[in-house]
Amino acid sequence: MDRMRDPERLERRAAIMAALAHPSRLRMIERLEAGGLTVSELTELVGSDISTVSRHISVLHRAGILSCSREGNRRRYSLRAACVLGFLDCVEDAVEAGSGTCGRDFRRSGEADA
Repeated sequence: MDRMRDPERLERRAAIMAALAHPSRLRMIERLEAGGLTVSELTELVGSDISTVSRHISVLHRAGILSCSREGNRRRYSLRAACVLGFLDCVEDAVEAGSGTCGRDFRRSGEADA
């Protein structure tokens, strides 16, 4: 089966995209580029309560984006799939480019989609 048409593969990709779709999780990923952090450090970074940050960590971990290691009684989270940073760079390029002009051009000129 063509891997692009494999439903399970597409579901997995969608799960990763969904895991990235929250500002707090994006902040955590961007900071984790510099190295691993504990839940307490991530809580301070995000500015949310520990239970909320733990849920964010869980989403990212289940998606395969984060890995976890133990240091005594603490857990340290690191980027497992640092390749998402390249994707986020691509997203940033799209943000900087804006929404494009095609839609605005059609509305301005009164033309309809063909």
